[in-house]
Amino acid sequence: MADSKIKKYRNFLKDLIRMEIDFSHTDQSLGVKPPPIEKPHDPEKKHIDLVRDEDWENRIKLDLAFAIKNRESRRSFSGESLTLEELSFLLWATQGVKQVLNPATAFRVVPSAGCRHALETYLLISKVEGLDPGVYRYLPIEHQLLFEFTGENLAKEVSAATLNQSFIGRAPIVFVWTAIPYRMEWRYDLAAHKVIAIDAGHVCQNLYLAAEAIGAGTCAIAAYDQKLMDNLLRVDGDDEFTIYLAPVGKVA
Repeated sequence: MADSKIKKYRNFLKDLIRMEIDFSHTDQSLGVKPPPIEKPHDPEKKHIDLVRDEDWENRIKLDLAFAIKNRESRRSFSGESLTLEELSFLLWATQGVKQVLNPATAFRVVPSAGCRHALETYLLISKVEGLDPGVYRYLPIEHQLLFEFTGENLAKEVSAATLNQSFIGRAPIVFVWTAIPYRMEWRYDLAAHKVIAIDAGHVCQNLYLAAEAIGAGTCAIAAYDQKLMDNLLRVDGDDEFTIYLAPVGKVA
């Protein structure tokens, strides 16, 4: 790759774009109504209540220093099912809402630039006790799962969509995070995109540590076929698209 091209793409990691933005002309500054903090959902679809526990710190017993030290990317899983309580904990740890301030702002357990939280969480589930296999979406405000659709070959599809990384298709759960960029663009304009990527890192690190706490493991995945992943989730690929994913399973 030409040196000039490498240097051009490095600029994404810098904060140079912020100097070019007139923040008095962002949609937020112009008084445009903010986008919702959660993607709208069909009330007629099946909603599954997750385990609500305001006392996770006493129910999930694991020393934080041990979890950090023991954390590693795990690509081999036992095949054991996860419980709904364990899934509830993982979802709370990665996108749990602590307080809703207004329709545009909610404090969560993970940080986000400007408290914009531009990510949605989808789950490709094959082995969770009490849940039918299929594609689900997490509703953080309600702390519920929304059953999106089922599929006969989800394991094969997600393996193909992740460039034939077959271990991903063998995981009991695959977390897939999509970005809805306008949530961040509304406030930050062209400076939104770098911080969306940073936010995704915050979320996945919480998943690593939370997985350790329940005897499970995960592996962050950033290599995938964009079109295949977006098609698998049935998102449009423009206003919402896959940004990151992570299979989760009990440690072999």
